[in-house]
Amino acid sequence: MRPIFSLVEERKTGRPIAHIVGKRAFWDLELAVNDSTLIPRPDTEILVEKVLEIIESKGPEQGEGLDLGTGTGAIALSLASSLPKWQWTGVDIIPEAVLLARHNTKLNQIPNCQFVESSWFTALADQKFDFIVSNPPYIDENDPHLNLGDVRFEPKTALVAKGHGLADIRYIVENARRHLKRNGKLILEHGFEQGVEVRHILRDFNFQYVDTFKDLSGNDRVSIGYF
Repeated sequence: MRPIFSLVEERKTGRPIAHIVGKRAFWDLELAVNDSTLIPRPDTEILVEKVLEIIESKGPEQGEGLDLGTGTGAIALSLASSLPKWQWTGVDIIPEAVLLARHNTKLNQIPNCQFVESSWFTALADQKFDFIVSNPPYIDENDPHLNLGDVRFEPKTALVAKGHGLADIRYIVENARRHLKRNGKLILEHGFEQGVEVRHILRDFNFQYVDTFKDLSGNDRVSIGYF
């Protein structure tokens, strides 16, 4: 075990506590973390909650789900652990993130989840899913918050998107329909000021029953569309 004073010195530099201790609690899991991807945050649990609410109320009891840009695997693993009859796949373009997510699968002993290296949909061929979820990069590259707090120590590729933070969201929405089963659903986390724009994007690509849900602070955080 490392001496406590060395941990304190690291924290003085601003390094995130999750990186110092190498883990972070999310949902009902304990996840290993490192600097290859984002640290899971409580607001993302809103996405998990909404997916579970929809599946528990409308089904199907068994299905297949996809998590795009999975990082630590937090979303996919939380949903897989809560839905043992579902099979979840998480993809990430960063090889180190895929290895980390696979480690978290073993750490939490979750058998119904797999992780694949892929740039969004590229490695998925013609696979189709009942649910596609994602917490993609959505921060504008000129956002001053990128120089504050924990995000200074996280990879910008997991945070920043072109087009005022909406380019990756637009790409996912545009291409998701080819990978959704009939009556499939797409749900996305986004910035607190992006709810209106994300709803417009979903409607532009003919998603139905579009809606936005708020986070723990009462801000727009997660939007959904039905195929």
